[in-house]
Amino acid sequence: FFFRPQCFSTMVPAPLITGTVIYAIIGAALCALTFGALVTGKLSKDNAAIANVVIVIATFSTWLFWLCAWLHQWHPLIRPIYEE
Repeated sequence: FFFRPQCFSTMVPAPLITGTVIYAIIGAALCALTFGALVTGKLSKDNAAIANVVIVIATFSTWLFWLCAWLHQWHPLIRPIYEE
């Protein structure tokens, strides 16, 4: 999906990079929308600053939750016990 240098490809799995880039794009788009609302006058400077902080914290929190869920499925801590 994305270009990765050869030395970097063995360190980090591709889905991890893809998900991180997607969350970064979503966070940047939301910050751009906030900036657009500030420029057009729909938000005051104080409200735009608060909105940017909320967007960054929310984006990081949802990315961290996704990362924990992805890692838990990638390397489960408890292996299933199958009955025969």
